[in-house]
Amino acid sequence: MGKKVRVAVIQTGSVLFEKNASVDKVVSWLNRAAREQARLVLFPEAFIPGYPRGMHFGAAVGSRTPAGRKSWEQYYHNAIDLAENELSPVAEAVAKHKFFLSLGIIEKDAGSLYCTQVLFTPAGEIAGKHRKIKPTGTERIIWAEGDGSTLTTFKTPIGILGTLICWENYMPLARMSLYRKGVTIYLAPTADQRDIWLSSMKHIAAEGRCFVLSANQYIQHKDYPVDIIQAENLTPEQTACRGGSVIVSPSGDVISGPLYDREGILLADLDMDAVVRGKMDLDVAGHYNRPDVFRFNVPDQPGTKDIG
Repeated sequence: MGKKVRVAVIQTGSVLFEKNASVDKVVSWLNRAAREQARLVLFPEAFIPGYPRGMHFGAAVGSRTPAGRKSWEQYYHNAIDLAENELSPVAEAVAKHKFFLSLGIIEKDAGSLYCTQVLFTPAGEIAGKHRKIKPTGTERIIWAEGDGSTLTTFKTPIGILGTLICWENYMPLARMSLYRKGVTIYLAPTADQRDIWLSSMKHIAAEGRCFVLSANQYIQHKDYPVDIIQAENLTPEQTACRGGSVIVSPSGDVISGPLYDREGILLADLDMDAVVRGKMDLDVAGHYNRPDVFRFNVPDQPGTKDIG
């Protein structure tokens, strides 16, 4: 019998613009995932201190408003500086429960912010991070771009983990950069709540012959800070993001979810030999590739990091 790996995908909402409260919420959900005996836990994109859906930060082509700069200031001060040990409560919970955790944060580095996914080992240590290499649309106003140095994979006892964030998953060469490094558990945290996202996750799982885990938030505008609701003219009665978290098998079949319009936890026991069986007829980085025809290089991309 092949190896089985229990995974958990968390769908809930940030305590927007409140990093300490969001950290506490992460720890609470980690305790719940531990009761379910998960070995890998995935949180959505930008969970701490939140994905500011619907906000414009007072920006237009050629101008920025003072009120928008104040919103940016609040967002910046609630971002995470990884050098300051601000995620220590999360690290302690991970070490207590001994699982892998992929957590979405807004990372503060000098004067810029990055949309980052951080990977914790079961010892509670940060093994590495991935910074989103192409923020989408108006995300570019508030987030800087990552580069190839964080476009990496991690070899672990449960499988080879790799991450692309939200619409990075629509970049074919970004996906290929993970496939050719043998990703078996593909993590796709997102803020995309559209129906088409599910189709994309199924396609990627079948294309890469890997398990795909996607986590999204469920959050309503009424959960935003009052001053932000007023400054951004948000409608409190509206749902900001309805979710859509899902777990997909290497054959492209949904095995848990999708989950919409409520918070919750998705669980699945992954049969890791399904990855091997799928490669019999499709390995896009191996026998179903034509390196004599196509050339592909990722500058500064590190090798797979062994964190076993």
